[in-house]
Amino acid sequence: MSALILALAAGAVVGLALGALGGGGSVLAVPALIYLLGFAPGAATTASLLIVTATSATALYAHSRAGNVRWKAGALFAAAGLVPAAAAGAAAGRLPQPVLTGAFAAVAALAAVRMLRPAGTEAPRDEEPVRPARAGLAGAGLGALTGLLGVGGGFLVVPTLVTVMAFEMQAAVGTSLLVITTNSLASLALRGTASAGLDWAVIGPFAGAAVLAAWDGKRLSAKVSGTRLRRAFALVLLAVAAFMLVDALT
Repeated sequence: MSALILALAAGAVVGLALGALGGGGSVLAVPALIYLLGFAPGAATTASLLIVTATSATALYAHSRAGNVRWKAGALFAAAGLVPAAAAGAAAGRLPQPVLTGAFAAVAALAAVRMLRPAGTEAPRDEEPVRPARAGLAGAGLGALTGLLGVGGGFLVVPTLVTVMAFEMQAAVGTSLLVITTNSLASLALRGTASAGLDWAVIGPFAGAAVLAAWDGKRLSAKVSGTRLRRAFALVLLAVAAFMLVDALT
């Protein structure tokens, strides 16, 4: 199968995930770039950031039009995580890769289990005041965890917004995209000229398919209940966790 077809197919899956679930972009994009398209790990990470930035910004616009973005809480959450993510990223370079991969798998599995728990009766969230301290602490902790593990923004942001910040699923999806876009732009700025040698003939179609699929993902999120989205997201996390655990042990 040609690289172009693989890039288009992988981009469609990444876009659907970001548009419908508010996360999973880098978790899906990086393995696709490495195992399907032959990118080196470092190049795959940078390419993934470029793809996820464009796709999450598109999905963010679509969700903002539907009123699914909590701008104040999302901005606090994203800002609080930037410095811890940078510090943890520096510390991650001193740890063995299998340790990081195993830790990533464990965190993904834990988040999936929490998302699969039956949800209690939810009161309307739109009128609840934003709690700056809670948003800041959650964002800082998640930023540190994300920086330490190397990839993963939305796949951790959405469960955190649902379980810690008590967001309903659609608001968690929309707000997660704000956090992902902010973190991805910050990470790209720190990488400087790392994108100079990338294969744009693959990245371009990948990103284009992802951006288009993000709109379909947004429409899907409007048609499917929050409970079903949460379960689907949890199953994605479990699959990612199993794959990464096997990779860490072999």
